[in-house]
Amino acid sequence: MAERDALNVSPRPMLLARDDPALTYYVRRDLLEELVGPVEALWEAKEPARLVRKQQPDGSWRYHGTSYDPETGQNYDLLEIYRNLRVLVDMHGFQRDHPVVPRAADYVFSCQTPEGDIRGIIGNQTMPYYHGAILELLIKAGYAEDARVDAGLRWLLAVRQDDGGWVVPAQTVPPIEKTKAFWRGAAISADKSLPHAHLATGMALRALAAHPAYRRWPEAIGGGAALKRRFFRPDKYNDRKASSYWLKFQFPFWWTNLLTALDTLSWLGCDAGDEDVARGLDWFQSNQAEDGLWETGYGAGKRSEENRHWVALAACRVLKRFGVAVS
Repeated sequence: MAERDALNVSPRPMLLARDDPALTYYVRRDLLEELVGPVEALWEAKEPARLVRKQQPDGSWRYHGTSYDPETGQNYDLLEIYRNLRVLVDMHGFQRDHPVVPRAADYVFSCQTPEGDIRGIIGNQTMPYYHGAILELLIKAGYAEDARVDAGLRWLLAVRQDDGGWVVPAQTVPPIEKTKAFWRGAAISADKSLPHAHLATGMALRALAAHPAYRRWPEAIGGGAALKRRFFRPDKYNDRKASSYWLKFQFPFWWTNLLTALDTLSWLGCDAGDEDVARGLDWFQSNQAEDGLWETGYGAGKRSEENRHWVALAACRVLKRFGVAVS
């Protein structure tokens, strides 16, 4: 692996100074490589306990609005599962031996079609981006060997574009044609000769990169190559198209950005000496704030400072995997 300079400012003091037991746990475990005990110690914290209480008997969480639109088939309770599993799995280390996870997983798999894809958030249209991001969380939570996950990953591989990435087929349809009937109608397929959408590619790849076997498959490596060639460029489709979205960071991860992409590429085995990867690492090494953290691009919202600290943890994990000294 190519050698990289250390960070100019260690983020460790700022990260450890924040009163957040989960954040401190991961800084000590992942950055300082200390023995910190089982992750189950985080499961009883206030935020995960609140989410556990709010889970519905069917395994979902209720969306704050209209959960299901019968005219479009859009199921936003499935979106809430994604939103909340991100917090439980990525911030508090939940695994399938906590009952909240199997209940959520069973709901997710109730939305899986015979073809293997998970549908509902955008009606009956296929959604490789949310499909991949949801599977990533389930794989992290202990479902890597589940046959339903395997079916979902094989579906992802089957719907790749010719250039190695993914699109959301609905992205390729003119807005005027996206009527309520469209969302509920038969699922369309995209012309595979069309260029991939890096929004979709980055989210779909996270599932493959999280899986200890699929991350080694040539198709996953090829998807990573397609993704990194897009760094700092506008997307090909209208959703989050501007190049500025590469530098809008949040944790737990949601949309594709430079940090999520580098995280994925680190698991796919990319080297810090790769030209595209190096440009991404250079950005993080050149854009630290004086306190050692990074600006997230999301301003000063309610949870902006919390997000900023967790983004810094995620960035340090990625940089460390690529050989950058971070602490």
